[in-house]
Amino acid sequence: SLHHNQNIKNMENITRDLEKARHMKQTGLDWKVTKEPIQTVSGIEIPDRIALVREDTHDVLGIHTTNYVPYQNEELLELLYKISKQTGMELHTGGYFGNGEKVWFQLKSNDLDVGNDLIKGYVSGFNSFDGRSSLAFGNAMLTVSCMNSFWLGYKQVESRIRHTSQMKPRIDEILKRMDILLIEEQTMFQNIQRMGNTKLTPEIQDLITRKLFSIDKEERLDSPNISTNKKNKILRFNYELDIEKQGKGDSLWALFSGMTRYTTHAMKRGDNSESKMFGRTGAIEREIYKELVSMTE
Repeated sequence: SLHHNQNIKNMENITRDLEKARHMKQTGLDWKVTKEPIQTVSGIEIPDRIALVREDTHDVLGIHTTNYVPYQNEELLELLYKISKQTGMELHTGGYFGNGEKVWFQLKSNDLDVGNDLIKGYVSGFNSFDGRSSLAFGNAMLTVSCMNSFWLGYKQVESRIRHTSQMKPRIDEILKRMDILLIEEQTMFQNIQRMGNTKLTPEIQDLITRKLFSIDKEERLDSPNISTNKKNKILRFNYELDIEKQGKGDSLWALFSGMTRYTTHAMKRGDNSESKMFGRTGAIEREIYKELVSMTE
């Protein structure tokens, strides 16, 4: 019986290792980073500094002090497996930005039906090798009808962890805090439902347009002082908003969806996900989200 149980355990481990390898390959995260000393052209070694180098491409992903401890992609995936086992959330997808300076994985959480829309919720795990952000977690959502994405923001999560030798023991704390993110997600869903039931007025649309495009309230939206480029962006935003209004009516949810539709699909050529996750676009989206939520209370 013991031998049989051991065989089962061995098979489970093999299956899991194969599954992990498949996830790593699918997400393009099947690589490691190494710490290498830095030296000048003439061969003088720079003390107390190391370069974090991606093994497969030899790209330098960051410069750090010698006590920096990288958290490998495989370790992040292993952590997400633990979270998946504890919560029942399945591993969904992942990827990286740039040469691999920032990486992310997503777990599938809950869904919400709003009118004709299906909103899919995710818990996202982030890590970086460039030193700009610590290991962190946050909520994300995708509106299926228009594939609009929104990240509620990883900075709001208490379980941010720095890259030090104390990092790994504290990761267990993250497992205890997943419930916080799932509660946060339910709050987000409730906020969306309230937005759907709150009427959009021309004044609110004007206010949010100004916030999105950084235009003073004293300045007319058709002012000659506003650049042609910005006017074209506003026209494109209004076009995307009109599409959302057709499906969602004159509601704050339509306005919010118009904004996420614009930032996801029309704001720039190519993928805008990095800015929506980590950059200025995401910061503005979260400000507008909070403002619209406050109008429903």
